[in-house]
Amino acid sequence: MTVVLNSADLTLRPWEVCDATALVALADDEELRRWTSHRVADQEDAVRRITAQGVGWVTRERLSFAVLAHGQVAGHIVLKRQGGAGTVAEIGYWTSAPARGLGLASQAVEMLTSWAFDTAEGEGLARPELIHNVGNPASCRVADKTGYALEAVLPPRPPHPLEGHLHVRERAAIPSV
Repeated sequence: MTVVLNSADLTLRPWEVCDATALVALADDEELRRWTSHRVADQEDAVRRITAQGVGWVTRERLSFAVLAHGQVAGHIVLKRQGGAGTVAEIGYWTSAPARGLGLASQAVEMLTSWAFDTAEGEGLARPELIHNVGNPASCRVADKTGYALEAVLPPRPPHPLEGHLHVRERAAIPSV
């Protein structure tokens, strides 16, 4: 089953091999490398990574989406669940340099959160979490804007060498986006 989420401004869809060239270009971004462990060496590596995203859909453990704005890949968002199920899941995301500051990350987080709460894919999901480096105020703004409350400061742990913020949203929480 292919899942595609649409709004007036964005489309979230599984990554496709034809996105490899865009992924290589987007990954060549100093700010992205600063805040994430996301690295893409070349076209072959991009194809390998996109293919691996497909495995996550099969196991239901990593439901990864390309974020498209005006038909162009502008970022990435993923819902990660241990064993493909459970009441807690982590949402991770990044946006390309040209897409930053336009509200696309907030829109994508809200779209994915709503979908996870409202569909069988999110069955049993009670608490999605966002985790980011404490020094990343943009991610705090995305969390706040989408109704994810700051719950804790996390100690450094692999693969995160610095302290992190844990933001959570309960199923009943409604954001004011």
